[in-house]
Amino acid sequence: MSGRTPAPPVVELRRYDLLPGRRDELIELFDRELVESQEATGMRILGQFRDVDRPDQFVWLRGFDDMDSRRAALTAFYGGPVWAANADAANATMVAVDDVLLLRPAEPGSGLSLRSLHHRDDPRSSAVVVLIAERSAADVVRGAVAAIAARGTSTLGCYETDHRENNFPRLPVRRADVVVWIGGLAAADRLAELPGLLEGVAGGGALTLLRLVPTARSLVDGT
Repeated sequence: MSGRTPAPPVVELRRYDLLPGRRDELIELFDRELVESQEATGMRILGQFRDVDRPDQFVWLRGFDDMDSRRAALTAFYGGPVWAANADAANATMVAVDDVLLLRPAEPGSGLSLRSLHHRDDPRSSAVVVLIAERSAADVVRGAVAAIAARGTSTLGCYETDHRENNFPRLPVRRADVVVWIGGLAAADRLAELPGLLEGVAGGGALTLLRLVPTARSLVDGT
């Protein structure tokens, strides 16, 4: 897209299960301490989100230029002083952090693009939609995208599993063969319409829908 910057091509979609009522606590810590400090090691924090259907889940995206820089950046951050200072507080909010997909653009040019590389601190009225399905059910994703596009949902990116070896095994990656579609809605209040629109999609039971509201500092915000 004109005026936008392509996101790094290696992307992690991370979904964390948290202790009840602790999500805002983690988001406040994350947005204050763990955005620029991770980016200083060579990665890009693409998005941080509240899942409206799962009140105790925090969803986020981060990107890397390639697998070698991923290993170097993660080694530097998780072995560095900022994580050492904040790990106990962050981990105290979490139940499970192993629902992680390692992704790459499904085809050339299908990755996310960023309107800005600067993390604003503004409330967001827009929303992000993620659809996940096994590769064998890719037709279900296409049908779902068509169903919700009529209500103003735009395509932001389309990804598939990156099957290369996880070169930072300290952080596990879920082994799956999936396609992941990421879309945007200009108005978050329209998220309520999506489940009904998807009810008629053939094979919809094979589909995971994430209805996400960006945090104030998320680069990916649905627009």
